[in-house]
Amino acid sequence: MRMIVIFALISFFATGCTINKDLLFKSAPGFEYSAISQTTVSDYKIASNDELSIQLYPNGGERLLSISTGISSDDNNRYLNQTRNTITYRVKSSGTVELPEIGEIVLAGLTLEEAELSIEKAYSDNYHNPYVLLNVTNNRVLVFPGEAGQASVITLENKNTTVLEALALAGGVRSRGISSKVKLIRSTPEGREVYLLDLSTIRGLDEASLIVQANDIIYVSSNPEIASGYLTQITPIVSVFSSLSLLYAVIVGLR
Repeated sequence: MRMIVIFALISFFATGCTINKDLLFKSAPGFEYSAISQTTVSDYKIASNDELSIQLYPNGGERLLSISTGISSDDNNRYLNQTRNTITYRVKSSGTVELPEIGEIVLAGLTLEEAELSIEKAYSDNYHNPYVLLNVTNNRVLVFPGEAGQASVITLENKNTTVLEALALAGGVRSRGISSKVKLIRSTPEGREVYLLDLSTIRGLDEASLIVQANDIIYVSSNPEIASGYLTQITPIVSVFSSLSLLYAVIVGLR
């Protein structure tokens, strides 16, 4: 009987090593988070591996305007078909994009508006008053809302999606989530930046308005489930202990 009790105690304390293993991105004591600056809040900037949808129109987009106003012509129909079959271009690791007629052009690090102006300038020798429409088609962020098994990949359809909007698209902060400890993890040319956001108060709305970038990770810290975690872990042990105790009692009773 003594051996059974010892076995049960060892098994119980051993479960402590497996509780809350679903928690990710833990910060060491004294970890220095990145400071939120105006650069962090700024509009979305193109990065490597972005897929860009680029539409080019001459004469300041005159044909595009006539299409949108319903003016019909064979040329306009051709432009409309081109718009529907827009080609996408991938931003290389060097930050450049290979475009027809002009070759490579550096777009990484630019906002969409800056990139449009840069492309228009590059095509100005080939077309009269070029007009460019640019979109990123593969913007995605990973959101961990504060509960195991609830992570999701959010495709960003708007140019300037905020942290709060991304969380809303993921279903919001879960019951175990700590809204005062939201980590925004971002890769930059200088390395990885980690920002700590407090979204638990109205004052946190400024931080919640940060514009997310492609491949950002939004991680809501979780409250550890100590009680239920231990209960889940020790239930099988208690069951085995009860069975062994019953077996021991039967053996003793037969003597």
